[in-house]
Amino acid sequence: MNIDPVILAMRGYDPTVRPPVLTEGDVSYVVHDTAIGRLLLAARPEGTALACVFTPAEADVERVLARIARVTSPRVLRGGRGLDRLRRELDDYLAGQVHAFTVPVDLALATPFQRQVLTALTEVGYGARTTYGALALAVGRPSASRAVGAALGANPLCVLLPCHRVLSATGALTGYAGGLHAKARLLDLESGPCGAQSCARR
Repeated sequence: MNIDPVILAMRGYDPTVRPPVLTEGDVSYVVHDTAIGRLLLAARPEGTALACVFTPAEADVERVLARIARVTSPRVLRGGRGLDRLRRELDDYLAGQVHAFTVPVDLALATPFQRQVLTALTEVGYGARTTYGALALAVGRPSASRAVGAALGANPLCVLLPCHRVLSATGALTGYAGGLHAKARLLDLESGPCGAQSCARR
């Protein structure tokens, strides 16, 4: 159907104006179902990981997205190329095919104390274990085991920064954002043939 251009002009139509082109957001995210639970993955366009967080309910997804928007940028879009490497490495890790992550991480969602704790945590290699007390000592706060536990409980990069490797002083499994079943599954995964620290990291 042809519409008289005069009528279109009267209605405010301007043929020279093109619809806006939506560019890639500052942060991309996806909710990813895995063997250990439902994870929200978020990354910057170049692939730097911002979040790998357990989100069993939609309310959890909204809470994490609100924090990402508040701390980084309101331009948070679902999907995007920046997630490809993160999702692939996570799937390969959970399948036992890789034992170390190469995707870069950004601790923008962590508090200053969390950053200290999570940085110290990177020294705990695949198949190794540590305790809350040992981590507290590593960050120069030997009496802050509970604070270390709280910092790990809000880890914005679960699995990538392996808080599942932290046990109580007795060696018992304690709280984990994804639940103790997820923590046990990750520890079992790392207890395989290459679970010892002497194994070469792949």
